[in-house]
Amino acid sequence: MSRRAKRVWFLVAPRTGLLNISGPWEVLGHANEVLGRVAYKLELVGPSGPAVPTRHGIVLGAIRSLPRTSAKLPDVAIVAGGSPLDPMPEAQARIVQWLRLHHARIPTIVSTCTGAFVLGAAGLLDGRRATTHWLHLADLQARFPAAHVVDDGIYVHDDHVWTSAGVTAGIDLTLALVEEDHGHSVAMAVAKRLVLFLRRSGNQAQFSSALRRQEKEPPMLRDISTFVVEHIDEPLPVERIAEWTGMSPRTLSRWCREHLDESPAELVRRLRIDEAQRLLEETPLPLKDITERTGLGDESTLWRAFTQRLGITPAEYRQRFA
Repeated sequence: MSRRAKRVWFLVAPRTGLLNISGPWEVLGHANEVLGRVAYKLELVGPSGPAVPTRHGIVLGAIRSLPRTSAKLPDVAIVAGGSPLDPMPEAQARIVQWLRLHHARIPTIVSTCTGAFVLGAAGLLDGRRATTHWLHLADLQARFPAAHVVDDGIYVHDDHVWTSAGVTAGIDLTLALVEEDHGHSVAMAVAKRLVLFLRRSGNQAQFSSALRRQEKEPPMLRDISTFVVEHIDEPLPVERIAEWTGMSPRTLSRWCREHLDESPAELVRRLRIDEAQRLLEETPLPLKDITERTGLGDESTLWRAFTQRLGITPAEYRQRFA
């Protein structure tokens, strides 16, 4: 672990969200305090200075203009949000041009939220996995088809490029950077100082993706879901569900694949996990009772189901959402 201070530039364009800047800034500032030294030298840099208005009216001062030369480039460049509009605003386009010229000499490049559109325009996402706020995932993929846009995590690390999902996910990403630089105990100390309910891992899903799926569910699914939930603690093979719906098992499987992009067994498993989430949120039941009530078998199965789908354990889920 190096004791050399890293230069961190926050690349800020007008009308970016304040939390895209302040969240990661606070993480690195608290890391300096935990370590008892300046491990991160933080600067605000933008296409113009000395002040930039943020999205909801707060004006940031002490903005240094992007340098014209490549002398003294940062160790870490954080693109703190951005506009997903096409064409992008002129000020943001100037950040894109600057990154195209200098990115090869910057060891770590980060985007928070829609800052991924800046990285994409600069060609930094080509051939890489990346993410952004769930509202703009499809737009990011359409604009930059050479990127591999994913929605299965709140931040993504591919080579020296890091991208985060919406707003607060920038905090989780920056904590991961601190852990990479200074170890787990320092990152956890910073998380405690920030009074985070849970330090989220990068593979935790954006929970809003479940809402998007529910919006698209056809009416017939409500009836099937009701039947499954009413018998959630019982064995639910595809034959039993098919008999109840009046379909053959093959027809039901085809219908689920066509409308839900999952098998009947995957549907049942998803609803079992949904019910387990509800019980963790609303009751003090021990995990053993929850597995029995949801038909998930045993505690190890419950643990695997949560870590695979949500990226956190049942205990961590209860701690945060109860």
